[in-house]
Amino acid sequence: MIQTILFDFDGTLFDTGEGILRSVQYALEGFGIHETDMARLRKFVGPPLFDSFTELYGMQPAQAQAATERYRERYQPIGVYECEIYPGIPELLAQLRAAGFCVAVATGKPTPLARTILQRFDMERLFDCVIGSEYDGSRSTKAEVVAAVLAETHTPPEVALMVGDRKYDVTGAAACGVPCLGVYYGYAEPGELEAAGAAATVQTVAELSERLLHWSTRSGSASEISRSA
Repeated sequence: MIQTILFDFDGTLFDTGEGILRSVQYALEGFGIHETDMARLRKFVGPPLFDSFTELYGMQPAQAQAATERYRERYQPIGVYECEIYPGIPELLAQLRAAGFCVAVATGKPTPLARTILQRFDMERLFDCVIGSEYDGSRSTKAEVVAAVLAETHTPPEVALMVGDRKYDVTGAAACGVPCLGVYYGYAEPGELEAAGAAATVQTVAELSERLLHWSTRSGSASEISRSA
């Protein structure tokens, strides 16, 4: 039976796209790149920034690090506040806590920034654990973040479930033996979550709530969620 639910942050709990995309544009302008392709910019929501700069723009490591630092110049004082919580999420979290679940944040976003947003929306109280990446580049992969949450909450992988909107959530959780319920109201491309191996997918917060709250009344391992209605 599921005991701990790990939530991704960007594109799962909050729509943080505006702040992220504008800050990426700001970072790229420092390299003479004036990016207006929003589909390309959306790919920055989810994976580590460093990886996105290298993979999408062919930057060398030193350039990618400089771009990441320039991104933070705008994101930390401005972009972090350019976000909105997805309607229905606070109510879902409160219901999960009331049902006895351990509820955690497992994000690639630096932990202090995640806490800043949660505090602004008076939501930090709804989580037992908030863990993200570190500014020094450590704990940068989703697998490392998930492993840290499992350790912090003393949760065996077989009773944990990841909820996220990108393939990185699915594969990172799988590396720790944790199944992932994928959500399509965030930033995933069509078919991305199934291709990555998501146990199941939902299209809306309402559907996510129905699936999780229904599962809270059932026994069985988290890996069986794909067979629940």
